[in-house]
Amino acid sequence: MQPFHMAFPTSDLAATRAFFVDVLGVGVGRECDKWVDFDFFGHQITAHLDASAKKASTNPVDGKKVPTFHFGVVLDWENWEKLAERLRSKGVEFVIEPYVRFQGEVGEQGTFFLYEPAGAALEFKSFKDMSQLFATKLN
Repeated sequence: MQPFHMAFPTSDLAATRAFFVDVLGVGVGRECDKWVDFDFFGHQITAHLDASAKKASTNPVDGKKVPTFHFGVVLDWENWEKLAERLRSKGVEFVIEPYVRFQGEVGEQGTFFLYEPAGAALEFKSFKDMSQLFATKLN
C-alpha cells in the first residue's frame, strides 16, 4: 500500500506536536515554526499553524456524535487495543470510547475517536477480518 499525505490545520502547533509524539508515539519528519510532518503509522500527515482552526461539527452515527471532518488509520486488532490502552493510561479523553460497531454484521469493526489538543478529530479503527474494510451490506 502506498502511504498517503494529508495536511490539517492546528491553532497550537506545539500542543499538537506534543500530542502526536508523546501521546500517540509517532515520529517527526521535517518541521519549522509553521508546520510539522509526522510519520503517522507509515503515512505522512502535516500539521499547519492556523489561528482560525476549530473543532468539526458532528453527525449522529450509531447513536454517537461523530465529527464530520476526521482522519485516522486502520490498525490490526492487537495494535488497536494496545493504542486504546496507551491512550487510557495517559488520561486521554475519548470523543467516542473504544467499542465494536456493526457487531456480527458485514463490516464489523473496532473504532474510537479523540481530538488532538487544537481540535483535529482522529479515528482509529480495526477489523478482525481485514477483508471487511471495503465490504458493503447486502439488502
